[in-house]
Amino acid sequence: MKEEKRKKSGKDKKKIVRGILEGIIVLFLVFLIFFALFSFNRYEPYDAEDPEIVSGEDNGFVALSYFGVALDGTSTLIAQSRLDEQLKALYDNGYVTISQEDIRNYYENGEPLPDKALFLMFEDGRNDTAIFAQKILEKYNFKASMMSYADKFDNQDPKFLDGDGLNKLVDSTFWELGTNGYRLSYINVFDRYNRYLGQLDSLQYSQVAQYLGRDYNHYLMDYIRDEDDVPLETYTEMENRIGYDYENMERNYTEALGELPGLYVLMHANTGQFGNNDKVSAVNEKWITELFSMNFNREGFSFNNRESSIYDLTRMQPQAYWYPNHVLMRIKYDSGADIQFTDGDTEEKAFWEELAGASEFGEEKIIITSEPEAFGLLKLKEEIQQQDIGLSVRLTGNKAGMQAIYLGADEDRSSYLKLELLNNEIYIYSCQNGAETLLFQENLDVHDGIEYKTIEEDMNDTFKGESEVNLRYAESVEDAKAQYEKVQAASEREAQLAEGTEDSEYYVPELQLNELGDRQVELSLTGGLLTVDIDGKNLVENLETGRDGSGYVFLESAWPQDTYSQRNLTDDVYDGVFEKLEITSANGQEVIYDNLFHGVEKVALEAGRVWNRVVNWFIDTL
Repeated sequence: MKEEKRKKSGKDKKKIVRGILEGIIVLFLVFLIFFALFSFNRYEPYDAEDPEIVSGEDNGFVALSYFGVALDGTSTLIAQSRLDEQLKALYDNGYVTISQEDIRNYYENGEPLPDKALFLMFEDGRNDTAIFAQKILEKYNFKASMMSYADKFDNQDPKFLDGDGLNKLVDSTFWELGTNGYRLSYINVFDRYNRYLGQLDSLQYSQVAQYLGRDYNHYLMDYIRDEDDVPLETYTEMENRIGYDYENMERNYTEALGELPGLYVLMHANTGQFGNNDKVSAVNEKWITELFSMNFNREGFSFNNRESSIYDLTRMQPQAYWYPNHVLMRIKYDSGADIQFTDGDTEEKAFWEELAGASEFGEEKIIITSEPEAFGLLKLKEEIQQQDIGLSVRLTGNKAGMQAIYLGADEDRSSYLKLELLNNEIYIYSCQNGAETLLFQENLDVHDGIEYKTIEEDMNDTFKGESEVNLRYAESVEDAKAQYEKVQAASEREAQLAEGTEDSEYYVPELQLNELGDRQVELSLTGGLLTVDIDGKNLVENLETGRDGSGYVFLESAWPQDTYSQRNLTDDVYDGVFEKLEITSANGQEVIYDNLFHGVEKVALEAGRVWNRVVNWFIDTL
């Protein structure tokens, strides 16, 4: 019995010690995370008397607006690390941030701006944006405007900042406030089969977005219309509806903040006026000029100057997948500014010759940013002598775009073997003395074994999905019953359509600019025969190419034509991403070139990833 007590006592002591150690580790992590997210710096305005900052020349200003920030990022929210990279690139190029007052003085009083003036905005008023952007603003002494929607103050959604949270941002000195309006809502919505969905709030819209095409509008942009495009409201009703939003916006901000912000971003008026209809535009213009001191009316172009109206300003919305040079490339061609692109690891870059576009090296990646509506090109400086070679690379540029690898190429690329990934299709070309021959082509959806649905099946799936959303938001028992019956009917038809017919047309989803890509490519070229595996699955075996691997290696990226983006209609720059590139002898025994991390670098990279996972866990759990 005493022996059992001693054993139990020993176990208890171990538990206590383990508990204390775990507690110390947790406290240590909380301490590190606290100081990773918060600090106590104050914003210092630029020195307007410094001629190196403000020469007196009129160079206008650049405006960037981010949807939001998350630690690791999402399809729309930029990762904290990527935001840091982009703002560092701007900081290194000499950009300083300007305030709303600076813009007003520029237009109203003719006062000069810094030669490289940057106006920063973050939209939607998200809590995570405030948390993850704050430290970066402090790091570069940048000031930004936090936009928000007034109806969020009524909903008390914890994802969004309330009045107290917004006021605390202002108190930090790194933030000003603006507004995206009263609500984010959509009208005159049709699905991709031209079925009328009517009016949707932002949550409903997000749940049916996969079924939509391009036929919809924002709440303040037009009359509310029926399926035949006939207005469902009179001019007075439209005027009162729009006025209701502005009045409620002013009331909510006044109650929450004490005043309405002076900065407005109208959603969404890339029309040359303040709506898609002249009469609607005039109503918006009346309210905007009465309530606000400035308005960003357009998106897609970053540059503003004195020729712009303070109520018709334009901004660029960097996407979550853009690398720093993508932002710099757009600004360079929008504004004509002298831009120094980000190189990253200069030692690694020294192995390559940059022939077009811009390139950045780091974290086992080679990022080649194309020029607008053009391409980016790198050449490995050292010519490969082996005829038989192997190559491994992970291509992580977006699906819409072109990433290409040239093997055995002449210096002027008059002869080569090329593997090209373009808009989710693989092409293999052989070129001799400028005459290019297509040897192989494959759609990677086919390679993956994806079976397209017929148009009839997709139309039924779309109808079912929309009905399920309508059922979820039904406003009456009768409406719910009607939507339920539609779901049941679509489910029954689903089984009938599954059989299909030989002459059925298939629905092929339209490729969008923001669709992420990730393909592992393994190839070997031996005796002129090419074998390629994609994602561990054989694509082509012993393809006769008539070429060998001796010569130069080129990497290329190019902007995709004829692709579409719901979020960014005007982006004409592409980032090709070549990750973990390794070129070897055919038997793999000799490494000719690689950009892989080894030893301490590899450990440090993995430690950073582990740290991000720990921070994510705390944010999700606490």
